[in-house]
Amino acid sequence: MANSRIIKKYPNRRLYDTEISKYVTLNDVRQLIIEREPVKVVDAKSKEDLTRSVLLQIILEQEEDGEPIMSAEMLEQLIRFYGDPFQHNFASYLENSVKLIAEQRAKVRSKLEQAADPFAMMTSLANRNMEVFKEMQEGLFKSVMPAKASKKK
Repeated sequence: MANSRIIKKYPNRRLYDTEISKYVTLNDVRQLIIEREPVKVVDAKSKEDLTRSVLLQIILEQEEDGEPIMSAEMLEQLIRFYGDPFQHNFASYLENSVKLIAEQRAKVRSKLEQAADPFAMMTSLANRNMEVFKEMQEGLFKSVMPAKASKKK
């Protein structure tokens, strides 16, 4: 992450933002993410990259504090993908899905500000999303199906 804001994590679990020379909270780091500020969290002593771990911790707090995005069933399914041959394909599918939703959210916000008929615009967007997800699913399953077919032979 070039030009990332460096946050050092100390053994006492405190986070130190090197750009503003101040201790920060997980909520402060969350706000930086919301503001699209590139962030890299490193262990203050070993310099090990802890970014993913801290981001997962932020998600955990959000899941516990507010209305969760992920149900227990969804989390169980995610756990089952680890170590599965399908893991890489699923990770790619999930990442692309989240990117698509983020792009659509930005477009919706922009178009709602300009739209004369928001309902027609939302219907059109929903139809397009269904087409894109169907294409992504077909691609996801095509990449797995040939491998399974060759194992049966």
